[in-house]
Amino acid sequence: MARIRVLDVCRRQRRHGGAGRAVRLDREPQFRGPPGTRRAHPSVEPRHGGTDQIIPARFLLKQRDENYASYLFRDLRFDPEGAEKPDFALNRAAWRDARIIVANRNFGCGSSREGAVFTLAAYGIRSIIAPSFGDIFFNNCFNNGVLPVVLDDDRVADLRRLLHSEPGAEITVDLEARIVTGPDGAAHGFDVDPHRRARLLEGLDAIGHTLQFEDDFKAFEARYIREANWLFDGGE
Repeated sequence: MARIRVLDVCRRQRRHGGAGRAVRLDREPQFRGPPGTRRAHPSVEPRHGGTDQIIPARFLLKQRDENYASYLFRDLRFDPEGAEKPDFALNRAAWRDARIIVANRNFGCGSSREGAVFTLAAYGIRSIIAPSFGDIFFNNCFNNGVLPVVLDDDRVADLRRLLHSEPGAEITVDLEARIVTGPDGAAHGFDVDPHRRARLLEGLDAIGHTLQFEDDFKAFEARYIREANWLFDGGE
């Protein structure tokens, strides 16, 4: 084997540009601490649960700035002139400040756009309770500080019924105890992957978790260069 840099790029291939400044630093909110009761929004109907309804495609290239929350359910919340539709739940006083969504089956189905979770988080949604989720959306939630909770159909239906009958009622989602407490005080346990649970409690996304091992990476790199120095310029 010739003594070259194994990861060098051939002349005909495009090289990466030089390092630049980060556009922004995103920190995932922690779920640690006493659980707080949160007003819940109960009425995401089956036709409202797809990612194209959560954030229409025309907003996907928008900057994640202070306006990003306004794209949530944009075509359901607003008319073409930008005025609020008074019959949509998040435009009603009882649910305008909702931090939990209690949804129907397969919430987050459709395209894999991560912007669907970005806009939910920007609005302030911390947890979504549903009988099932779109697979990619489910994974994206954990990477962006939103807790998806799976409960069976009957329990979700009961929660939705209670929220509809008492607009503005509150639900508690306790990640540490893995319990959802409904407006009637009934407790519902839920399962969550231990690793993902720990990351949410610490406010870490996948990259933040990986960076906890930065010293180990540096030690490995130094040892690798030392033990396989023939792969690098200047090796013997």
